[in-house]
Amino acid sequence: MYCIKRYIGICLLVGLATSVYAQKEERDLIRRGNRLYKDSVFVDAEVNYRKALEVNPKSTVSMFNLGNTLLQQNKVKEAMEQYVAASQIEKDKGNRAQIFHNMGVIFQSQKDYAKAVEAYKESLRNNPKDDETRYNLALAQKMLKDQQQNQQNQDQNQQQEQKQQEQEQKQNQQDQQKQDQQQQPPQNQQQQQKDQMSKENAEQLLNSVMQDEKDVQDKVKKQQQVIQGGRLEKDW
Repeated sequence: MYCIKRYIGICLLVGLATSVYAQKEERDLIRRGNRLYKDSVFVDAEVNYRKALEVNPKSTVSMFNLGNTLLQQNKVKEAMEQYVAASQIEKDKGNRAQIFHNMGVIFQSQKDYAKAVEAYKESLRNNPKDDETRYNLALAQKMLKDQQQNQQNQDQNQQQEQKQQEQEQKQNQQDQQKQDQQQQPPQNQQQQQKDQMSKENAEQLLNSVMQDEKDVQDKVKKQQQVIQGGRLEKDW
């Protein structure tokens, strides 16, 4: 029993020593990243914060600081991922307030004012005394209201334009129908015109036949006169 206890004790001590070393390494990397961040050397600061996360993947401080560094490099999507991850783990209200404040800033920069308002409200739930967050919330609420009003106006204008286009299209169709009716005579009139044309054609044909017959008769008469005349001369 004694040996087992001593063995267990040694294991615990080794584990404690490893934990202390890891915590020291994590703190050193975070401090180094903070110094680089203050000097605006954001790329190197990012490297140190990522190394700190390799030592302790659940370090919300490293996540938050890494998010700030990424945000300074305009890596907005990656920064938001770090803030979201930190917000799911962090329990301290002061830290949570800062996390949601920065999330609100990102949403506001993307003109997603509804989400910005919710993020600022969550920040104030954790730290009601933060005047900067309260100011950002008021601004985001105003911009959200303006955005909704503008969207409503755009929708109304779009509906009016669509209605006007439909009316114009309907009017154009009516005008075209009237024009077609004016260009094309009614069916009865068309039939009358056809009948009139048929009658005129028949009369023309009849006149032509009669003329031809008259011409034939005239020709026959002339021939008879010639023949008769010839006989007279012969008899004489």
